[in-house]
Amino acid sequence: MTDYVVAPPAISAVPIKGSDKLFPVRRIFCVGRNYAEHAIEMGSDPTREPPFYFAKPADALVINDGDMPYPSMSKSLHHEMELVVAIGVGGSDISVADALKHVWGYCSGLDMTRRDIQNEAKKTGRPWDMGKGFDHSAPMGALVPAAGVDPSQGKIELKVNGKVTQTSDLSKLIWSVPEVISNLSHLVRLEPGDLIMTGTPEGVAAVVKGDVLEGFVEGVGSVKTKIL
Repeated sequence: MTDYVVAPPAISAVPIKGSDKLFPVRRIFCVGRNYAEHAIEMGSDPTREPPFYFAKPADALVINDGDMPYPSMSKSLHHEMELVVAIGVGGSDISVADALKHVWGYCSGLDMTRRDIQNEAKKTGRPWDMGKGFDHSAPMGALVPAAGVDPSQGKIELKVNGKVTQTSDLSKLIWSVPEVISNLSHLVRLEPGDLIMTGTPEGVAAVVKGDVLEGFVEGVGSVKTKIL
């Protein structure tokens, strides 16, 4: 038995729809600007530039429709609704043709962003970590197994207090799910337990305390959180 000098961290996990089992989370990768309209609204070129990535810590998860505290050091918290891919089979240098064989399942997720901190980091050429990877920044719904899910199409939508703020279709992803998995696997070896947030459509906007966010991806499921 290993004797640690401090208690090992708890394992973060995502619930599985219709099951008591959990999906343990190893890492959370996020794809930046993967819908053309969102790239435009963020002041970027919507062409197929190579994908780029940032990360969130596994313990940033908020599950089971839990509440999300408004983060410290920010006055501009933005929502970003996304399809999340859960890796079940690891691998490096995965081909696009084989990429979906590595997927365990999918869920709906929110890439919550301290936009003011992120924007300041962009201006100064510094990392985005504190704009993206803060506590409680990754609310996620329950996972559904990959079988029967077509990640190449389907409505993706977010409502804030019942009003639609983001709506699009997975077919509008600049880089498809198989392409993202393949590209990322050439940069790092993917392992079971890794999650990939695949990018957000246009319509990102600020939220405040008391707002209720409800999102869904067609054929996958929903995510819900209240900002406290």
